Amino acid sequence: MSQFSFVIAGLAAVALVACSQPAPAPAPEPAPAPVEAEAPPAPAIPATVVDAAIGDARLSTLVAAVQAAGLVETLSGPGPFTVFAPTNEAFAAIQADVDALLANTDKAPLTGVLTFHVVPGKILSTDLAGVTATPATVQGGALSVDTTDGVFVGGARVLQADIEVGNGVVHIIDKVLLP
Repeated sequence: MSQFSFVIAGLAAVALVACSQPAPAPAPEPAPAPVEAEAPPAPAIPATVVDAAIGDARLSTLVAAVQAAGLVETLSGPGPFTVFAPTNEAFAAIQADVDALLANTDKAPLTGVLTFHVVPGKILSTDLAGVTATPATVQGGALSVDTTDGVFVGGARVLQADIEVGNGVVHIIDKVLLP
């Protein structure tokens, strides 16, 4: 056998031994860094009571009345305001009165009704829990608030309380309050 044959036989033996050995396990990949779950973004708080009303389909009649009375700018101001917002159904219950107020060229009566639903300051339901109170309205009258057995404002039931906005708070009620 020639030297060349020896070399080839040796290489074949090395290759045979190498093939019969289990392949080395690949180096483990580093575990991915744990990803911290991000909390879902908090829902955006409407900037104003007007924005909150515009964003709630139950309050479209109130929005139309506020626009007709020219109160959008006022209720979009810095506040803070507490607004007792009647639903569309509440306005529908006194539709003839609403139509008359909206048709009147003198906006003072409509403004009076709407501002009777607004109290200066930010009053949350927790501020009045279990008590009765008579906060003064922007219109000049006073509302009777009773939270001893449910939550009532001027005889209207609060359907949804404490909708916080950038310039105050909105409470949705089931009746239109008349001064």
